[in-house]
Amino acid sequence: MSPPPIRVLVVEDSLTVRMRLREVLGREPDVEVVGEAEDGRRAIELCQALRPDVVTLDMMLPVMTGVAATEYIMAHCPTPILIVSSSTNRGELFRTYDALAAGALDVLEKPRGDETDDHWERRLVAAVRLVSRVKVITHPRGRLGGLGRASAAPVEAGPRRAPRADGCLAALGASTGGPGAIVRVLQGMPAPLPFALLVVIHIDEPFGTAFAEWLDGQTDHRVRYARQGEPLPGGGQVLMAPPGRHLVVREARLELTADPARHSCRPSVDVLFESLARERGPGVRAALLTGMGGDGAAGLLEIRRAGGLTIAQDEATSAVYGMPREAVRLGAAERVLPLSEIGAALVAGRPPARGAS
Repeated sequence: MSPPPIRVLVVEDSLTVRMRLREVLGREPDVEVVGEAEDGRRAIELCQALRPDVVTLDMMLPVMTGVAATEYIMAHCPTPILIVSSSTNRGELFRTYDALAAGALDVLEKPRGDETDDHWERRLVAAVRLVSRVKVITHPRGRLGGLGRASAAPVEAGPRRAPRADGCLAALGASTGGPGAIVRVLQGMPAPLPFALLVVIHIDEPFGTAFAEWLDGQTDHRVRYARQGEPLPGGGQVLMAPPGRHLVVREARLELTADPARHSCRPSVDVLFESLARERGPGVRAALLTGMGGDGAAGLLEIRRAGGLTIAQDEATSAVYGMPREAVRLGAAERVLPLSEIGAALVAGRPPARGAS
């Protein structure tokens, strides 16, 4: 007996795009479009009434925005959300990041209308199938009245004065569910940081182009994309791998490479973590956060073998317990922690050995 079809709610204010989405999805035997909405409020009503397996959601909607709809849905009727966005300007990119931070799982560009093959259609169907397999968790922001941008106030405040971390370098890796998770980790760390923090997150072009700028506005930490060949940064800086480039530490400098993708990802968490294990060994503190697949697990294991501190996010707080699960399976994680504790744990490091001065 074949499994039931994936039930999809299509939310899009453009009739032309909505019809295209319905047409493409309707051709698949394992997908059923169960409803359509042209504004955010109607999307919430249909999500509650129909309980679909997936919602495809535009960001620019009348009555209630896609961000507000995402926050409400993830707080009150958690459902896998695939953002389908035009991503044509900075403002819409920021709204996309807000929705990802509020619990949306993935993002796909809208069809332009001039496609000459079925590449976009295949990507849409694959994305719907992929997110439908995710068991999403409740995000409380909508219930707390935090609609819109994430608050800059710490959720879990770190220590008022950070411990000294001479010679240390920290790193984060994340994928699906990563925008919100990275914000939470940064909120749990004092500013300025006692070390430099390097970050890899899987957000494909064109959607990743402004993510560092968006993240810079979410907490008191300054965030930017790394630059090719720049010296390894000092404390207080948060540097990200830009979209489409691996971030590597080599001979006290940062390098951006177009080497082949790892785990179908560029940037890859494994590539960064492995370079840190080689270059800095016991001076590294790294955490692998929520994400689909296994990128980062092998690199985290290399850091642990080199004497660094390694942390994996726990299952209960992960939007997708894929990457952290693989790290735990390999024995790569020295500690497995809820998201709210990871920032403080990275700052604190290991307690001094008994009897040490």
